[in-house]
Amino acid sequence: MDELEGFQRRHLRSLAHPLQPVVMIGKEGLTEAVLAKTDQELLAHELIKVRFGDWKEEKRALLAKMAEKLLAEVVGVVGHLGILFRQNREPKKRQIRVPARPRNPAAKSGGSGR
Repeated sequence: MDELEGFQRRHLRSLAHPLQPVVMIGKEGLTEAVLAKTDQELLAHELIKVRFGDWKEEKRALLAKMAEKLLAEVVGVVGHLGILFRQNREPKKRQIRVPARPRNPAAKSGGSGR
């Protein structure tokens, strides 16, 4: 999947709103166990929240590192929560539909909009 655009991130953030965090970054930081758990949760859910109990000042850098290692996208950061997304590689197993670029209504009509 290509890098997410703003409208796609907005859509995914709205889908993540009711979700509870499934991964917690504690005093140990970003360990192999945390990465394995995050990978497992992304495989199962595609869209997850990560809570930062510690390492709050480094949360953006840690999320970027997680996303890079797990081939995921950082959707956003809200308070001490990070949102990660990784679309399932198998189209039949995808749970979340990422919207395509919205079409320009003026271009569809083929006219100048008059």
